[in-house]
Amino acid sequence: MQSHEIDYKIIGHDVQLVEVELDPGETVIAEAGAMLYMEDGISFEAKLGDGSNPRAGFFDKVLSAGSRLITGESLFLTHFANQGWGKKHVAFSAPYPGTIIPMDLARMGGRIIVQKDAFLCAALGTKISITFNKRLGAGFFGGEGFIMQQLQGDGKAFIHAGGTVIERHLNNEVLRVDTGCIVAYEPGIDFSIEQAGGLRSMVFGGEGIFLATLRGTGKVWLQSMPIRKLIAELSPRGGNQRKESGGLLNQFLQD
Repeated sequence: MQSHEIDYKIIGHDVQLVEVELDPGETVIAEAGAMLYMEDGISFEAKLGDGSNPRAGFFDKVLSAGSRLITGESLFLTHFANQGWGKKHVAFSAPYPGTIIPMDLARMGGRIIVQKDAFLCAALGTKISITFNKRLGAGFFGGEGFIMQQLQGDGKAFIHAGGTVIERHLNNEVLRVDTGCIVAYEPGIDFSIEQAGGLRSMVFGGEGIFLATLRGTGKVWLQSMPIRKLIAELSPRGGNQRKESGGLLNQFLQD
């Protein structure tokens, strides 16, 4: 195997963490700030690249790191290596409540497409790059669906999602989804952005003007509470403000 072969266990329910077990010499890479705890004997170092190509030059590493800035992620990835004796553990937590999804890339054809902020950690040897949706509509109207991350390798990777995760297997089918609710999909799935219904539905339906359309054969992973929805509902001007104040009728009676 090119990627390090790591063991793991996922702990928790609503706010999960993944604990990775490293043999001596094994390394796991993670997003900056994702580490929750690590045992003595594990060293960590922030690096520009993901380490999938040890012969990569400085320019290649800078180019790879620069592409991460486009996705809104940190410029650096942190490498955690077991430099002690015996098995050691390091744990990573998601940045907001939700679910951690383990991905065995060797069993998935070596490649998966994930939302740009979904990556949490992976075995050393996993290549992390960006991929652009070929449909311009995804860039202009889809928001989250235009720039995605691509994970390649033959080891284990972990991504996180908001709320509950729904795994669907499409068999030459079509599935329409809120654009922010897509977490990941296999390369056999075609992703596009399409208009959601007629003018009245778009303006008053509350489901957004455009929906993501998934076509083809393969697995897709959806999240019930994307972070943008959570932030919008918790904001002072979010949809819950009216509910907490008793609605328009209650305000009218108080006046």
